[in-house]
Amino acid sequence: MTRAWTLPILLVLGGAAVATGQIRGGSPGTAMVFLPVFLALAAVYSPLVFPRPIGAREAQRRSEADGWPVVYWRPGCKYCIRLRLKLGRGARRLHWVDIWRDPEGAAAVRAANDGNETVPTVVVAGRPHTNPDPAWVREQLSRPV
Repeated sequence: MTRAWTLPILLVLGGAAVATGQIRGGSPGTAMVFLPVFLALAAVYSPLVFPRPIGAREAQRRSEADGWPVVYWRPGCKYCIRLRLKLGRGARRLHWVDIWRDPEGAAAVRAANDGNETVPTVVVAGRPHTNPDPAWVREQLSRPV
C-alpha cells in the first residue's frame, strides 16, 4: 500500500520545494504555476483516480454475474492511467483489481502474460487482453450485457 503513494508524495514534496525556491527567488507568480502542476500530477498518479479496487476472486464473481470486464492494474502505471482517463465515467462499470494489493490478481496477470506483471490486463469473457486500446475497452462497455 505504501509504494502506491510513493510517487504522489514525492511529486507533492517536489512541487513544494520548487514553489518555495521560486518564492525565495522573488518569483511568486512562477511558484503559483508550478505548485498546481505538481499537485495535479500527484493526483493523477495516485490511486484516487481509480475506482475502489476489489480482490481478484470478487472481481471474477462480479464479472460472471454482470458481464463487465475485469481490469488488473497497479498505481503509477502510465498505461493504466491512460486507460482510466480515456474511459471516463464508464470506468466505474469495470471491476478493478490492484495487483499490488491482491496477490491473486498479480498471479492472474503473470499467468496471462508469460510470467510478467504487465498491466493493464483486461479480462473480457474469460479472455485476457494486455494493454488494450482504450477505445476497444469502451466498445466492450457499450455491448449489451
